[in-house]
Amino acid sequence: MRHPKVRPDAGAVTAAGRTDGTPAGTDGAGTADGNPYAAADSVLVQVRARLPEFTGALARVAEHVLSDPAAAARATIVELAERSGTSPATVTRFCRALGFDGYADLRLGIASETGRGARLAGWTVDIGREIQPSDPLGRVLGQIMAADTQAMHDTAALLDLAEVQRAADAIAAASRVDLYGASGSALVGGEMQFSLHRIGVPAWSWIDVHNGLASAALLRTGDVALGISHSGQTRETIEMIAEAGSHGATTVVLTGFPRSPLAELADIVLLTASQPTTFRPDALSARHPQLVVLDLLYIAVAQRTHDRAHSAFQRTAQAVAGHKTVRDAKP
Repeated sequence: MRHPKVRPDAGAVTAAGRTDGTPAGTDGAGTADGNPYAAADSVLVQVRARLPEFTGALARVAEHVLSDPAAAARATIVELAERSGTSPATVTRFCRALGFDGYADLRLGIASETGRGARLAGWTVDIGREIQPSDPLGRVLGQIMAADTQAMHDTAALLDLAEVQRAADAIAAASRVDLYGASGSALVGGEMQFSLHRIGVPAWSWIDVHNGLASAALLRTGDVALGISHSGQTRETIEMIAEAGSHGATTVVLTGFPRSPLAELADIVLLTASQPTTFRPDALSARHPQLVVLDLLYIAVAQRTHDRAHSAFQRTAQAVAGHKTVRDAKP
């Protein structure tokens, strides 16, 4: 079984005072992979992505920053410590965990990001607000739209296009592609299998762990296994990806957590963000960002197999054309 090293700071911040050696004002990973949406100084995206890693006092600081970023950007280190029920030393440790030299640099990064948000006409105003039983559907719709839009923007900022390209190259050249997922992730995998199948890529989606493990055992070098799990902790998906990797298949995972057990098994890691709302926890709210990333991957595969994909798409469309109702022409 292979255990490639996963990049520890996918979607990491790059700002003045960073300790990662990236010069202030550069685009970091966004420049390297040509991603125009990569927000190099996206502090809040990084905090949100790494929230499950923080415990105790560090988690309280992170949660307070996410609950009111604008207030955090205005607060002194003592004020932030008091409001989060921690200490200035804890806030300093939090800054260093994010790669900053000190609190002043963290404040600068948050202030820059909240300033950009304020210029977006206030469409994010209700993100994080609890949906009440008496809320009119218009307001609920606004909250869902705002949360999903923010999640997709955050996903675009996190996404490493070089990794998407690697995954597309592997799928385009594969003789077989397996997709694994459980529950909601299985639905997302099924969408990807349908898309790949329509352009002539031999793809199978497995939701039963026994069938998935049996299929994974038959994969070999040159094949691709793609696992989907927002948490990266779904045991069945981990087992199927591990089995596929042990037989030489290229393993790709789509997850929200770059240090999760699933991500640590993979050759290629594609990251998504989420914005949970009432009745839509992380796993459910991650569905649209997951579909966006997989749509991008599907199009990238189609680009690489253009003639074959175009021909297959035409043939499959023609095969089902007779099952569509045709309106009678008006006299």
